[in-house]
Amino acid sequence: MAKVAFIGLGVMGFPMAGHLKTKGGHDVTVYNRTAEKAAAWAEKFSGKSAPTPAEAAAGADFVFVCVGNDEDLRSVTSGENGALHGMKPGSVLIDNTTASAEVARELYAAAKEKGIDFIDAPVSGGQAGAENGVLTVMCGGDAAVFERARPVIDAYARMVGLMGPAGSGQLTKMINQICIAGLVQGLAEGLHFGKSAGLDIEKVVEVISKGAAGSWQMENRHKTMNAGKYDFGFAVDWMRKDLGIVLTEARRNGAKLPVTALVDQFYGDVQAMGGNRWDTSSLLARLEK
Repeated sequence: MAKVAFIGLGVMGFPMAGHLKTKGGHDVTVYNRTAEKAAAWAEKFSGKSAPTPAEAAAGADFVFVCVGNDEDLRSVTSGENGALHGMKPGSVLIDNTTASAEVARELYAAAKEKGIDFIDAPVSGGQAGAENGVLTVMCGGDAAVFERARPVIDAYARMVGLMGPAGSGQLTKMINQICIAGLVQGLAEGLHFGKSAGLDIEKVVEVISKGAAGSWQMENRHKTMNAGKYDFGFAVDWMRKDLGIVLTEARRNGAKLPVTALVDQFYGDVQAMGGNRWDTSSLLARLEK
């Protein structure tokens, strides 16, 4: 059992922190900007909450963070009453936020100055993966630190991998989002084409999903897409945030991402339709408007 802090109790962080307590058996203290949510977590999981990130992190062996973006991340780690001000030397800061590789490297350096270790560890698997404790975790950092952190991360993960030095986890998550964006658009176009041609979509998917066209997106999203239901899962607003990080990094490293850039614009169209909180599979709604 380790002494653990978890900062950020959104749709991902709330269940992830819960798995650290129930499956991992760790002593968990949480912080959330909305104190009522932290209190609700503490009551549900028989844990503890703290009024600031620094107080949550005090004495912890591992401090997890899962917040919205780079600035949120800087605020709860390096800002006033941030976690780094409360962490002890030799402890590990593990960031599950989907953020830039730049901020990961920044926090790695800031932590090292205080004798603290850092792992960037963005996740994939969505809300369902978080609730079921089967997330994929892509890590960047030092190998020895990763080996210390991995048994703790395992509480909410199905797959955990070290991808390279600090920032490599975030870069890998960017690749994940690039691949998803293209797949969802391809699936949306395929379903739109099939419906326009008068085909039975269920019969079509039953056949093609067993071949080279099959994907997680097809298996898990085709029914709701065909029914025009987009009120669950990973929101368009979040995907646009992630693709913005991807495209900024691509401008930095010179990668050419024409399809990703186009799908990002398509998600902008979905937002203009009022679909900010729709599931990312709502690319089909744009084609059918």
